[in-house]
Amino acid sequence: MADDKTVKKVSSKTSPKGEMGQKYLADGKSVSMRLWESEEPGDAKPEASRDYETVGYVISGRAELHLEGQMVLLEPGDSWLVPKGASHTYKILEEFTAVEATSPPAEAHDRDKA
Repeated sequence: MADDKTVKKVSSKTSPKGEMGQKYLADGKSVSMRLWESEEPGDAKPEASRDYETVGYVISGRAELHLEGQMVLLEPGDSWLVPKGASHTYKILEEFTAVEATSPPAEAHDRDKA
């Protein structure tokens, strides 16, 4: 129904967890949120290019975002954008917690699998 005005609340304590460790938060038809909580430092994640746009916000910790040949240091209070289709990877430098929004929803049709 196009006029759906349903309020949706999702608790991160009980939300479903994805294969890469992400917690799925509230989602709608064109956007979804997920939480990356206490990600540990280590080698860079495999490089990927996704069919959705991502914006994120760092809650704690530090990470490097490598995007199309550029490197951006992400620290608490920073936000970032990964355009749809952009080749990118993350390297966690310090225990890292961040929230991301994806459009269209990353979890639809297994879009966010490694």
